Amino acid sequence: MIDVHTHLLPGVDDGSPSIDASVPVLERFAEEGVETVVCTPHLSASGAATAGPIREKHAAIMADLSAAAPGGPELVLGWEIMLDEPGVDLTASELALGSSKAILVEFPRTSPPGNGAAELFRIRMSGAVPVLAHPERYWGCTVDAVREWRRCGAVIQMDAVTLFGKSPLSILARELVTEGLVDCMASDNHADRRSLRAAREWVTEVASAEHAELLTRENPRRILADEPMLPVAPLERRKGMGARLRDLGRSLSGARRPSR
Repeated sequence: MIDVHTHLLPGVDDGSPSIDASVPVLERFAEEGVETVVCTPHLSASGAATAGPIREKHAAIMADLSAAAPGGPELVLGWEIMLDEPGVDLTASELALGSSKAILVEFPRTSPPGNGAAELFRIRMSGAVPVLAHPERYWGCTVDAVREWRRCGAVIQMDAVTLFGKSPLSILARELVTEGLVDCMASDNHADRRSLRAAREWVTEVASAEHAELLTRENPRRILADEPMLPVAPLERRKGMGARLRDLGRSLSGARRPSR
């Protein structure tokens, strides 16, 4: 698996506080089959001009983290960019996920902007590929809104943990996956119990191994390799989906609530 959205780079945002907190997560990820982890600290679009020097510091921290977890996944640098200001040039290489043209972006949580689709389209036309993080978590988000964001050129990344639960965001997350509107899943791990494994197992059981591979490995690989996404077919609802979802969800009972 490839995880394109984590906050495991220690001491740089609201994620992992230390190398000691990140190493056990990386070791667990390796045991679960995660091959590559992208470290995506928070950054605001309005502060994008400062990213270059900060990324150099992040590279040094990442090297220390890699040395502390020699058996862990390959680590790659990136950002999670809050689109707090429209029209900002986000094409600089130091803003990308690894060496790709893709950038992980998010809307303000409480109110997705009315011009969100236009901003995603602008970013795509600039040459960058916007990977929109966790749309299911934005207040007022709908299936139709996600369809529009995809039409504007955005790649849709869902947080795996949101599949499991009874809250409105979990219901929306499952609907987005069922409708085939999610291109990839990520853990959004903040040095906690969140991972891709349970979501991959659930998708495998309720749909197919091919669906799970596309969502947790092939399309994430394509993001980092600047290759077009492969379509993920809508899921066929099967008897027992809800029961299996509850069973897998219990394995995440220790996960903390999603952070920013």
